[in-house]
Amino acid sequence: MIFSAFFRALGQLGDRRFRRVVFLGILLALALLFGVYVLFLQVIWWLSPDTIDLPVIGPITGLHTILGWTSVFFMLGLSVFLMVPVASAFTGFFLEDVADAVEDRHYPGLPPAMPVTLAEGLRQSVNFLGLVIAVNVGALFLYPLVGPGIPVLFWAVNGYLLGREYFSLVALRRLPANEVKAMRRRNRWTLWAAGTLMAAPLSVPILNLAIPVLGVATFTHLYHQLADAGR
Repeated sequence: MIFSAFFRALGQLGDRRFRRVVFLGILLALALLFGVYVLFLQVIWWLSPDTIDLPVIGPITGLHTILGWTSVFFMLGLSVFLMVPVASAFTGFFLEDVADAVEDRHYPGLPPAMPVTLAEGLRQSVNFLGLVIAVNVGALFLYPLVGPGIPVLFWAVNGYLLGREYFSLVALRRLPANEVKAMRRRNRWTLWAAGTLMAAPLSVPILNLAIPVLGVATFTHLYHQLADAGR
Protein backbone atom coordinates (compact mmCIF):
# COMPACT_ATOMS: atom_id res chain seq x y z
CA MET A 1 0.00 0.00 0.00
CA ILE A 2 2.76 2.44 0.95
CA PHE A 3 4.92 1.79 -2.10
CA SER A 4 1.90 1.89 -4.38
CA ALA A 5 0.98 5.35 -3.04
CA PHE A 6 4.59 6.54 -3.28
CA PHE A 7 5.17 5.48 -6.89
CA ARG A 8 1.82 6.88 -8.03
CA ALA A 9 2.79 10.21 -6.45
CA LEU A 10 6.26 10.01 -7.99
CA GLY A 11 4.75 9.49 -11.42
CA GLN A 12 2.88 12.79 -11.13
CA LEU A 13 5.86 14.87 -9.96
CA GLY A 14 6.08 16.63 -13.32
CA ASP A 15 2.56 18.04 -12.97
CA ARG A 16 2.49 21.83 -13.43
CA ARG A 17 0.66 22.33 -10.12
CA PHE A 18 3.25 20.20 -8.33
CA ARG A 19 6.12 22.28 -9.76
CA ARG A 20 4.46 25.51 -8.66
CA VAL A 21 4.13 24.34 -5.05
CA VAL A 22 7.75 23.09 -4.99
CA PHE A 23 8.95 26.50 -6.17
CA LEU A 24 6.82 28.48 -3.71
CA GLY A 25 7.71 26.22 -0.77
CA ILE A 26 11.44 26.56 -1.45
CA LEU A 27 11.18 30.32 -1.96
CA LEU A 28 9.33 30.87 1.32
CA ALA A 29 11.65 28.52 3.23
CA LEU A 30 14.74 30.35 1.94
CA ALA A 31 13.17 33.69 2.87
CA LEU A 32 12.46 32.49 6.41
CA LEU A 33 15.93 31.01 6.90
CA PHE A 34 17.52 34.22 5.59
CA GLY A 35 15.41 36.27 8.00
CA VAL A 36 16.42 34.02 10.90
CA TYR A 37 20.09 34.40 9.91
CA VAL A 38 19.84 38.21 9.78
CA LEU A 39 18.24 38.26 13.23
CA PHE A 40 20.85 35.82 14.57
CA LEU A 41 23.65 38.00 13.17
CA GLN A 42 22.14 41.13 14.71
CA VAL A 43 21.97 39.45 18.12
CA ILE A 44 25.67 38.55 17.80
CA TRP A 45 26.52 42.19 17.11
CA TRP A 46 24.46 43.35 20.08
CA LEU A 47 25.87 40.88 22.61
CA SER A 48 29.53 40.61 21.63
CA PRO A 49 32.17 43.32 22.16
CA ASP A 50 34.32 44.35 19.21
CA THR A 51 37.50 44.12 21.33
CA ILE A 52 38.50 41.78 24.14
CA ASP A 53 41.64 41.79 26.33
CA LEU A 54 43.37 38.46 26.89
CA PRO A 55 46.15 37.87 29.42
CA VAL A 56 49.63 37.90 27.84
CA ILE A 57 48.17 38.27 24.32
CA GLY A 58 46.59 41.65 24.91
CA PRO A 59 43.65 43.26 23.08
CA ILE A 60 42.05 41.39 20.17
CA THR A 61 39.95 43.41 17.75
CA GLY A 62 37.59 42.47 14.93
CA LEU A 63 35.59 40.04 17.04
CA HIS A 64 32.36 41.10 15.29
CA THR A 65 33.81 40.14 11.92
CA ILE A 66 35.11 36.78 13.16
CA LEU A 67 31.79 35.86 14.78
CA GLY A 68 29.91 37.06 11.70
CA TRP A 69 31.81 34.73 9.36
CA THR A 70 31.55 31.89 11.86
CA SER A 71 27.78 32.36 11.99
CA VAL A 72 27.58 31.89 8.20
CA PHE A 73 28.95 28.35 8.48
CA PHE A 74 26.78 27.66 11.52
CA MET A 75 23.61 28.66 9.66
CA LEU A 76 24.63 26.69 6.56
CA GLY A 77 25.01 23.58 8.70
CA LEU A 78 21.75 24.26 10.51
CA SER A 79 19.90 24.77 7.22
CA VAL A 80 20.79 21.20 6.18
CA PHE A 81 18.55 19.98 9.00
CA LEU A 82 15.90 22.71 8.87
CA MET A 83 15.49 23.53 5.17
CA VAL A 84 13.23 20.62 4.29
CA PRO A 85 11.12 20.61 7.48
CA VAL A 86 10.54 24.35 7.02
CA ALA A 87 9.66 23.85 3.34
CA SER A 88 7.35 21.05 4.43
CA ALA A 89 5.54 23.36 6.80
CA PHE A 90 5.03 25.97 4.09
CA THR A 91 3.53 23.30 1.83
CA GLY A 92 0.50 23.43 4.12
CA PHE A 93 -0.38 26.77 2.54
CA PHE A 94 -0.67 25.05 -0.85
CA LEU A 95 -2.08 21.70 0.23
CA GLU A 96 -5.24 22.16 -1.82
CA ASP A 97 -3.29 22.48 -5.07
CA VAL A 98 -1.38 19.22 -4.60
CA ALA A 99 -4.27 17.17 -3.21
CA ASP A 100 -6.66 18.47 -5.88
CA ALA A 101 -4.16 17.60 -8.62
CA VAL A 102 -3.90 14.02 -7.30
CA GLU A 103 -7.65 13.58 -6.90
CA ASP A 104 -8.42 15.13 -10.30
CA ARG A 105 -6.18 12.59 -12.00
CA HIS A 106 -6.70 9.45 -9.91
CA TYR A 107 -10.06 9.91 -8.12
CA PRO A 108 -12.24 11.93 -10.50
CA GLY A 109 -15.56 10.69 -9.10
CA LEU A 110 -15.11 12.12 -5.59
CA PRO A 111 -17.41 14.83 -4.22
CA PRO A 112 -15.76 18.20 -3.59
CA ALA A 113 -13.47 18.29 -0.57
CA MET A 114 -14.12 20.54 2.39
CA PRO A 115 -12.19 23.72 1.60
CA VAL A 116 -9.36 24.64 3.96
CA THR A 117 -9.80 28.29 4.90
CA LEU A 118 -6.85 30.67 4.87
CA ALA A 119 -7.01 30.98 8.66
CA GLU A 120 -7.10 27.20 9.14
CA GLY A 121 -4.28 26.66 6.66
CA LEU A 122 -2.21 29.31 8.42
CA ARG A 123 -2.91 27.76 11.82
CA GLN A 124 -1.95 24.27 10.64
CA SER A 125 1.21 25.52 8.96
CA VAL A 126 2.33 27.56 11.98
CA ASN A 127 1.69 24.62 14.33
CA PHE A 128 3.58 22.24 12.05
CA LEU A 129 6.42 24.73 11.59
CA GLY A 130 6.82 25.14 15.34
CA LEU A 131 6.69 21.39 15.89
CA VAL A 132 9.26 20.45 13.24
CA ILE A 133 11.69 23.17 14.28
CA ALA A 134 11.41 22.28 17.98
CA VAL A 135 11.83 18.54 17.38
CA ASN A 136 14.68 18.89 14.88
CA VAL A 137 16.56 21.40 17.04
CA GLY A 138 16.12 19.04 20.00
CA ALA A 139 17.40 16.16 17.88
CA LEU A 140 20.59 18.16 17.13
CA PHE A 141 21.62 17.62 20.75
CA LEU A 142 21.09 13.86 20.43
CA TYR A 143 23.03 13.38 17.19
CA PRO A 144 26.50 13.41 18.88
CA LEU A 145 25.28 10.66 21.23
CA VAL A 146 24.18 8.19 18.55
CA GLY A 147 27.28 8.38 16.33
CA PRO A 148 26.77 6.37 13.14
CA GLY A 149 23.08 6.05 13.99
CA ILE A 150 22.46 9.72 13.11
CA PRO A 151 20.69 8.94 9.78
CA VAL A 152 18.41 6.43 11.50
CA LEU A 153 17.45 8.94 14.21
CA PHE A 154 16.93 11.67 11.60
CA TRP A 155 14.66 9.40 9.51
CA ALA A 156 12.73 8.13 12.54
CA VAL A 157 12.08 11.60 13.99
CA ASN A 158 11.11 13.21 10.71
CA GLY A 159 9.25 10.09 9.59
CA TYR A 160 6.97 10.35 12.59
CA LEU A 161 6.40 14.07 12.03
CA LEU A 162 5.77 13.76 8.31
CA GLY A 163 3.47 10.76 8.69
CA ARG A 164 1.40 12.39 11.41
CA GLU A 165 1.10 15.85 9.89
CA TYR A 166 0.73 15.00 6.20
CA PHE A 167 -1.98 12.47 6.89
CA SER A 168 -3.84 14.91 9.12
CA LEU A 169 -3.62 17.72 6.57
CA VAL A 170 -4.94 15.50 3.79
CA ALA A 171 -7.62 13.69 5.81
CA LEU A 172 -9.09 16.88 7.28
CA ARG A 173 -10.26 17.77 3.79
CA ARG A 174 -12.60 14.77 3.86
CA LEU A 175 -13.33 13.97 7.50
CA PRO A 176 -14.06 15.82 10.75
CA ALA A 177 -11.17 16.16 13.19
CA ASN A 178 -12.32 13.43 15.62
CA GLU A 179 -12.55 10.84 12.82
CA VAL A 180 -9.14 11.86 11.48
CA LYS A 181 -7.63 11.37 14.93
CA ALA A 182 -9.22 7.92 15.29
CA MET A 183 -8.14 6.87 11.80
CA ARG A 184 -4.61 8.09 12.43
CA ARG A 185 -4.45 6.13 15.69
CA ARG A 186 -5.65 2.92 14.03
CA ASN A 187 -3.02 3.21 11.29
CA ARG A 188 -0.17 4.82 13.25
CA TRP A 189 2.49 2.26 12.27
CA THR A 190 1.57 2.43 8.60
CA LEU A 191 1.70 6.22 8.71
CA TRP A 192 5.05 6.22 10.53
CA ALA A 193 6.48 3.80 7.96
CA ALA A 194 5.18 5.96 5.10
CA GLY A 195 6.59 9.07 6.76
CA THR A 196 9.97 7.38 7.14
CA LEU A 197 9.90 6.56 3.43
CA MET A 198 9.45 10.30 2.86
CA ALA A 199 12.16 11.19 5.38
CA ALA A 200 14.86 8.96 3.87
CA PRO A 201 15.38 11.13 0.73
CA LEU A 202 15.74 14.21 2.95
CA SER A 203 19.45 13.40 3.04
CA VAL A 204 19.73 13.61 -0.78
CA PRO A 205 20.44 17.14 -2.06
CA ILE A 206 18.07 18.54 -4.71
CA LEU A 207 15.72 15.55 -4.39
CA ASN A 208 14.91 16.55 -0.83
CA LEU A 209 13.40 19.84 -2.02
CA ALA A 210 10.58 17.95 -3.74
CA ILE A 211 9.75 15.89 -0.64
CA PRO A 212 7.04 18.22 0.74
CA VAL A 213 4.98 17.96 -2.45
CA LEU A 214 5.74 14.26 -2.90
CA GLY A 215 4.71 13.67 0.71
CA VAL A 216 1.33 15.38 0.35
CA ALA A 217 0.66 13.47 -2.88
CA THR A 218 1.68 10.14 -1.34
CA PHE A 219 -0.51 10.64 1.72
CA THR A 220 -3.43 11.68 -0.46
CA HIS A 221 -3.22 8.26 -2.13
CA LEU A 222 -2.62 6.58 1.21
CA TYR A 223 -5.65 8.26 2.79
CA HIS A 224 -7.96 7.01 0.04
CA GLN A 225 -6.49 3.49 0.21
CA LEU A 226 -6.95 3.34 4.00
CA ALA A 227 -10.44 4.80 3.74
CA ASP A 228 -11.40 2.17 1.16
CA ALA A 229 -9.90 -0.59 3.31
CA GLY A 230 -11.85 0.69 6.33
CA ARG A 231 -15.11 0.69 4.42
